Amino acid sequence: MPLYEFRCPKCGAEFEHIVFCTDKDPVKCPICGASDPERLLSVFSSGRADGAGATSAASSCTPSGSGFS
Repeated sequence: MPLYEFRCPKCGAEFEHIVFCTDKDPVKCPICGASDPERLLSVFSSGRADGAGATSAASSCTPSGSGFS
């Protein structure tokens, strides 16, 4: 169940909404009720602004000493 971010083109409100694959009704703006909000590109934070301590995605998927080279 993904959490999407939306912006209403009518009133400019930005809001989040959990969207289920079984939802039949369109997402509506909680402020003005418009049924055509645009979905925004979401970003995530790893908790560190300076990037210190970051590792590559590949290195975190392979357990150390797995025998692969």
